[in-house]
Amino acid sequence: MRNPSYDILFEPLAIGPLTAKNRFYQVPHCNGGGYRDPSAVAAMRGIKSEGGWGVIFTEQTEMHQTSEITPFIELRLWEDADIPSLRRMSDAMKSHGALAGIQLAYSGINGPNLYTKEIPLAPSALPIRTFTNDPVQARAMDKSDIKNLRRWFVNAAKRCKIAGFDLICLYGAHGFGVFQHFLSRATNQRTDEYGGTLENRARFVNEVIADIRDAVGDTMAITLRVSLDETIGDLGFSNAEVHDFIAMNKDLPDLWDLAHGTWEDCSGPSRFKEEAAQELLVKGIRDLTSKPVVGVGRFTSPDVMARLIRQGVLDFIGCARPSIADPFLPRKIDEGREDDIRECIGCNICITGDMTMSVSRCTQNPTFMEEWRRGWHPEKIAEKGASENVLVIGSGPAGLEAARALSLRGYDVALAEAKESFGGRVARERLLPGLSAWGRVMDYRLYQLSQRPNVQMYPGSELGVEEVLEFGFQNICIATGSVWRADGVARQHVVPMPVRGNLPVFTPDDIMNGRLPTGRVVLFDDDHYYMGGVLAERLAQAGCEVVLTTPCAYVSDWTRNTLEQAAIHRRLIEAGVKILLNTGITEIRADGVETNCVYTDARKVFEANALVMVASRQANDGLYHQLRARQADWADAGINSVQLIGDAAAPGPIAWAVFAGHRYARELDTGVWTEEWGDTLSFRREVTALSPEQ
Repeated sequence: MRNPSYDILFEPLAIGPLTAKNRFYQVPHCNGGGYRDPSAVAAMRGIKSEGGWGVIFTEQTEMHQTSEITPFIELRLWEDADIPSLRRMSDAMKSHGALAGIQLAYSGINGPNLYTKEIPLAPSALPIRTFTNDPVQARAMDKSDIKNLRRWFVNAAKRCKIAGFDLICLYGAHGFGVFQHFLSRATNQRTDEYGGTLENRARFVNEVIADIRDAVGDTMAITLRVSLDETIGDLGFSNAEVHDFIAMNKDLPDLWDLAHGTWEDCSGPSRFKEEAAQELLVKGIRDLTSKPVVGVGRFTSPDVMARLIRQGVLDFIGCARPSIADPFLPRKIDEGREDDIRECIGCNICITGDMTMSVSRCTQNPTFMEEWRRGWHPEKIAEKGASENVLVIGSGPAGLEAARALSLRGYDVALAEAKESFGGRVARERLLPGLSAWGRVMDYRLYQLSQRPNVQMYPGSELGVEEVLEFGFQNICIATGSVWRADGVARQHVVPMPVRGNLPVFTPDDIMNGRLPTGRVVLFDDDHYYMGGVLAERLAQAGCEVVLTTPCAYVSDWTRNTLEQAAIHRRLIEAGVKILLNTGITEIRADGVETNCVYTDARKVFEANALVMVASRQANDGLYHQLRARQADWADAGINSVQLIGDAAAPGPIAWAVFAGHRYARELDTGVWTEEWGDTLSFRREVTALSPEQ
């Protein structure tokens, strides 16, 4: 039964002419699918409707061909031909009583138009602002352009209505939407009636909302998404000016959708942003308007959600990442199953799908974006196949997820772990600076396994080939993880790094096991994800003089995809870490290391007391290959299958390991893992239809 203290979260609430069934509001979020994978996106949103969300939105939807953000893959509503795919989404969103919303985006100064080759239009003539610094400038809109843009919004709104949406969100946040570009003095340097004073800068959004209301009548609600603070000083749209804008236009939209600054500010990872981090910026806005207010903050605790509603800070609880980690979060709270919630860990792996133009993943929820492609449901799984039991060896993220999902299918599962405690890499990485929330990957799965009567767990059980053959399990799942290499093999060096001398060399495993260097330490990062930066911070905290060197042009280069690269660089500088970019290591010496410029090969010797090598990882696949060598003995031992998964097969991020464990559990006894594996596609995909020849 639902905890009565959470009843307030399930109260119906009006948004203009409509009523949301509860206060759970999935704000717009990207997913790496967009116009390329509309069926996958529709099914993903439909699962959230089943999970109990009261309001569900699309990602940003480009509403006109004069403003698009190729190479990024979002939705498009340029013409009537785009309506059917969007109708599929709205139908899925409303399938269990949610209101369906679409976010209309005119990117303006953020739209390079690399695909359409149209000239970008913006309030003022400035260079295009994108993640990729495209060498393109926007033309300042004249009065005719503004009139056209107003008409284009009306046309898009009419198409939204035909496509079955209930709400339209006008995007003016994160620096990405034309409404923010008009509101901010940084991007609006006009001297006519659309520039200068706040009243003038707000003229365009007032006109567009009035136009849309006239066009779609009182059957749809209009929401406005604005940034709480542009975070660029006095020139930007500050939090104080946001308050003034809302007070001046208190009844303008049917709902105020509030988001912090840039996307990095708004969706900062848990390493840098706590839950409800935007509360102070939101406080007081609710008193300025009679319209409901929604805000975000990676909400995972129903206690925090209920408090913000009771205190009048918010009317709706806005969630993007938490709705990905657990689409059934509202239903689980409603049913009193808070312990079953897969809490978002704030790793931002979901965002990398959009940044890399691929289909998104989630570390906690391996079914995300696989609802249509593979037919995976986050809360339902097929019953077991012909065999009865599975031995899972290794309790890292892959092994834990495999054991959890296998037990739900009905298999008898034995989970053997060589160490005395479970969790593998997650148990150690959660102790590094800023990564404590990542422990939820382990905590959630260990709790779920503890509730399953068909799971037996064996810590301190390092198994060899003979033991495995003697146990009599029908299926063997090997998830024994990986270890960090100490020889430097990664990207700069495809063979071990030259060594001349006995300088102490440490790996991330050494640091996580409590073996720390002292004195001056060179940390070589040829991994380029989070580990190098996290360890540099850890060593600085321990009193080491740290020099971080990397062949890349950025510290922790791949974290640009998780929106944390700038924060990592800033924190390392604050910690006193010296950073050498575009710099490799050519040789390990007795007194330090020899470095080289990646462009000129200019050499330099850095004296050091130790080297920390953050290079690549080596799979712990020895047991698997030993068992494969004994395949002739499998039948006598009752073994049907032996499979290698996760980091033991190919080291990658934690999300990759969780996905591998879940996939193994789903596909066991389905005939997928055979010698002929790979002859057919393992998932469904959307195939572009050819237009008729002219």
